[in-house]
Amino acid sequence: MTTRRERRVDVLVVGAGPAGLAAAAGLAAAGVPDVEVLEREQQAGGIPRHCAHGGFGTRRTGDLGGPAYALHCAAEATMAGATLRTGVTVTGWAGPRTLDATGPGGLERITARAVVLATGARERPRAARLVPGTRPTGVYTTGELQQAVHLHHQHVGTRAVVVGDEPVALAAADTLRTAGVHLVARVTEHPPRPFAAVRQAGGAPLLTRTTVTALTGRPRLTGVRVRHEYGRTTTLACDTVVFTADWIPDHELARRGGLPLDPGTKGPAHDPAYRTREPGVFAVGNLLHGGESAATAAREGRAVTGPVLRHLATGAWPAGGPPLTVTPPLEWIAPNLAGPGGGRFLLRTGRRLTAPLLVVSQDGTPLHRRRLARSVPPGSSFALTAAWLERVAPDGGAVCLRIA
Repeated sequence: MTTRRERRVDVLVVGAGPAGLAAAAGLAAAGVPDVEVLEREQQAGGIPRHCAHGGFGTRRTGDLGGPAYALHCAAEATMAGATLRTGVTVTGWAGPRTLDATGPGGLERITARAVVLATGARERPRAARLVPGTRPTGVYTTGELQQAVHLHHQHVGTRAVVVGDEPVALAAADTLRTAGVHLVARVTEHPPRPFAAVRQAGGAPLLTRTTVTALTGRPRLTGVRVRHEYGRTTTLACDTVVFTADWIPDHELARRGGLPLDPGTKGPAHDPAYRTREPGVFAVGNLLHGGESAATAAREGRAVTGPVLRHLATGAWPAGGPPLTVTPPLEWIAPNLAGPGGGRFLLRTGRRLTAPLLVVSQDGTPLHRRRLARSVPPGSSFALTAAWLERVAPDGGAVCLRIA
């Protein structure tokens, strides 16, 4: 009968992307003796590992490509004193702050004084988007495409369609160009962006207000059927399609631990100090919201250092405050529980907002009003300061954020 090796650590970080590595670096640098990071991939760094484009880094490091940024984050954590273990998969929970893992050394059971979940997010694949048609080869998400091209140097096709119009769609287009693939078009359900210069990827058209209705071909993709909102249909001939964005937090481990999930973000419900509903368990990065930049994830990893240190010193775990909710066209808010802590909130909208007036209220009582001085495109996030939190009644009802 196989036995598990049981160990104890001070802080266990699950996930070695920018958020997890920043949390580990901050905690180790602050003097926590035993900070351990577990990563199921063979290399640390998260999504930036296979993002060959620039735009990563800090003021101190300057502009870096994704792989260099991943190496920098990992080196920062290990130099601070954290233990980084790759190729280790966390398989479940054996109790509060106790996790089962398996790796090259066999089965383990690790109990920590505090757990930081930083398992990141992934793009929904074709099946989860309910796109009908045949099941050919040549269908990718952005992450799968980047790994195939930059990590495994695989041939991915000759003519491609990219579905999406967020920044990650442009990254997918750049990857296709690097691989020598002709970009036929980009397709998005969203309307054109007014008064904005839309970057054309490799001269390919951007088809707005257009929906993918089916994939054709067997065994290889031969086309993508699309329909404009006014009913026009066509088939775009291609042998590759890349579905971009539409992020979902990698929340399986959180669910197995019984952590309540926020219905908007689909990530663990948490307060401004990144505390979940489970004492001693924190969560950071794109596990909380999906689709934010590596810089945002790393910033949250650094920000959790203080709350974790306070928990290690006192053992205190404030009772969760009332939930924060949003109404359409807002899709979610993070953090989504009221509670002690500062920082800022992120909100995401499902349609374009033009200088919107944001109203925060609880039980019908206004707490805050703010008009944004800019427009916010669909699928993008915007920040809101947390100054109004002190006016929230801890024993009151849900706090509602809406566009007036």
